[in-house]
Amino acid sequence: MKAIHIITGVAALSLLLIGLFIYHKFVGASAVPQGLDDYYVQIPSNASFEDVMEILENKGVLKDRKVFTLLAERMSYKRDPMRAGRYELQPGWSLIQLIRHLRGGLQAPVDVILTNERLPENVAAKAARFIEPDSVEILALFQDEAYLASIGYTPETLMSLFIPNTYEFFWNTSPRNFVQRMIKEHDAFWDNDGRKKKAEALEMTPQEVYTLASIVEKETLVKSEKPRMAGVYLNRLKTGMRLQADPTAVFARRDFDTPRVTYYHIKYDSPYNTYMYAGLPPGPISMASISSIDAVLNAEVHDYLFFCAKGDGSGLHSFAKTLAGHNQNVVAYKQNLKKRGLR
Repeated sequence: MKAIHIITGVAALSLLLIGLFIYHKFVGASAVPQGLDDYYVQIPSNASFEDVMEILENKGVLKDRKVFTLLAERMSYKRDPMRAGRYELQPGWSLIQLIRHLRGGLQAPVDVILTNERLPENVAAKAARFIEPDSVEILALFQDEAYLASIGYTPETLMSLFIPNTYEFFWNTSPRNFVQRMIKEHDAFWDNDGRKKKAEALEMTPQEVYTLASIVEKETLVKSEKPRMAGVYLNRLKTGMRLQADPTAVFARRDFDTPRVTYYHIKYDSPYNTYMYAGLPPGPISMASISSIDAVLNAEVHDYLFFCAKGDGSGLHSFAKTLAGHNQNVVAYKQNLKKRGLR
């Protein structure tokens, strides 16, 4: 009987030690250490289980592949392909907590910030900084004319889809899902504040409003004078006068770093050059800010047909109803430049 008690005690002790070992190895021990440079793990689309283990090893949160594999199989985490995404880890997590989090698919979102991008390739490059697809993959979709036609755009009008803002995405968003989200945000923007009705009142489509807004965007940095400048361009459109907008000539030449507009720009034959062609250009010449879009939709009603920079360093413009008045403003502009030692 005494021997039985001894054997039973040894067995119980062994089970206890095994339990303590398992607890320490799988539950109690910290797999995610303190002091990592960052606590985000990105698992690419179509990653294998081996790929995931390599990522975790490189991150410094996996030290025993055999133990990890055993747990991953027992916890039904191992699959083919593995669940993709960007995940935030917490220091002090055990392997079980780590696997449970990755298995659950609760991603840490990223903010895609779109502001003053000039061309679709700039939008693609900006988005690629935040989400998994690279800029080449995103741009390929932007240039797929059949796809663009299916969503109501052309390569020339595509920029009017993008409303400057900060958007929350999952890291592994595909190019098509990125565009679909932009469509949703675009439609919500135009449905808000009566923007569609305002565009209709101007006898313009949202794409045409956006195109004109992109010109206003590049003409002035002063938000308060945007509605007045938009009014000038609307007056020119109504009378059939050419817009003669310097930014469109710059865009036509793709000479974005030029310090001033010259005959090199305004004599260049391009449908974007509003010195040569009446009406709006084929599409936006940049991303338009919300303030510029609303400036067109809420343009100041006046009789101005001309404007000229003041040249005094304020960034403001002088407006005129006649060519004679405009010429006087040009003289004042040159005098102000001379006073400032710029001419």
